[in-house]
Amino acid sequence: MGIAKNIQETRQALRLTQEQLAEAVGVSRQTVAKWESGETSPDLEHAAALAKALGTTIDGLAFFEGSDLMKGAPPRGKHLFGNVKVGERGQIVIPKEAREVFDIRPGDKLVMLGDEGQGLALCKEEQFMASVEAALSAARQTVR
Repeated sequence: MGIAKNIQETRQALRLTQEQLAEAVGVSRQTVAKWESGETSPDLEHAAALAKALGTTIDGLAFFEGSDLMKGAPPRGKHLFGNVKVGERGQIVIPKEAREVFDIRPGDKLVMLGDEGQGLALCKEEQFMASVEAALSAARQTVR
């Protein structure tokens, strides 16, 4: 999609005006308009300020390709890894980028959770068990 479109769509998704974004970044509204039209591009310092003001990353602004699900760059710490296909036996392949971001390696055990209203979620077994242990410990403290 490109940085110009990502700046514009992310700003609009956050319901910010060009003036509000310009003020947050420390530039004029005209500068923001030029970035959004593709006439110019922000330098690295301004790109960092833009990412912060828009709650995303520089990579998100520069390289996010858009999707039907999300307009503008993804929020910082949130990822859209794309589609996965379920095989005939129910297997899925976790995208390489997701495996790298979450340090998922061959042999790791994952816990799959489901909520009929929200969908499915995966987490590493050791993280899940640590959360369960913390909850049980807190419950024991409350009972005493």
